[in-house]
Parts: sequence; C-alpha cells; structure tokens
Amino acid sequence: MNEVRLLLKAYYEALYERLEAKKDLLAAGIEKLLAEELARGGFGNFDEEKYAAYQDVCLAFLDERIETYNPIGIQYIFDRIAVRQGIALELQLNWYDSRAEFEALVEAARRKAEVPMAEQRLRALADELIKEVGVFPDKSIISAYQAEPDLQKLPDYVLAQAIEQIVR
Repeated sequence: MNEVRLLLKAYYEALYERLEAKKDLLAAGIEKLLAEELARGGFGNFDEEKYAAYQDVCLAFLDERIETYNPIGIQYIFDRIAVRQGIALELQLNWYDSRAEFEALVEAARRKAEVPMAEQRLRALADELIKEVGVFPDKSIISAYQAEPDLQKLPDYVLAQAIEQIVR
C-alpha cells in the first residue's frame, strides 16, 4: 500500500474514532442546529412529530456516516474498481457533488505523505489532514445546501455542520 493510501486510511480511522467517541455531543449538536436551521429556513410550521422525525433522520445519518469511516470496512473504498463504481453511484444518489472535495483531500494527503511513515507519525499526519481539509464530504454538503436550502437536504446539512463543529 503506498503512503498516500495509508494516510487516507489513517484519516478515515481517526474520523471513525473521533465521531464514535463524541456521538453524544454530536446528537446534542444536531438537536440544536436542527432547531436553529428550521427557525432560520422558513420551512413552515413544524409540529413536534415532524421535528422528531427530522431529528431521527439526522441521528440515523450520523450512524451511517460513522460506519463509512469504520476501519474494518474501509478497505473496500480503496479498491480501484469499487472506487469508480462507488463514485458513479454516489453521484446518482447524493444531491451534492463531492468529487472536487475528494480530489482536494487526496492532494493534501499526497503533500503530507512521507516515506517511510511510522505508526505514530501516521496518526499525527492524519490529525493534521483533518485539521486542514475537514471531514469529507462535509464541505460539499454544506455549500450545496447553502446554495439551495431544501427540507430534503436538511438532515445531511445539519449533520455536516454538527460534525465540523465537534471534530475540529
């Protein structure tokens, strides 16, 4: 495995650990951010049941996001065929386009990768990468939502905002 792939794997593993460890804080942040965005967004009147449904979706997305960074399954992300198929599927399923953000993540990893990389140094570089580029694909989600707010996009947006506030 080349150093860039190794660093990206460490990046995802660090995100997994951070999000898993701060899951309760993220849930509280989601509750606060959802209420704020609903008040600001002019999406009409939300009764308690509708608000709870949106909050449940945000929390389900949190669990899903944590699992995408899970180091046990991360090896599938780095298979070349799976990457192309995954990107094509993601573009069909997601309402945001994260290709440029992913390219920026990979480019930042290339700049930081060292030969050879000791385990301790690898973790430090992964932390630097998180600090520099944030949590993929949050920037894409946030900018696409802000350009065109929509209730269907709201759970992804709220989660992305909560993650960015907690992880950095």
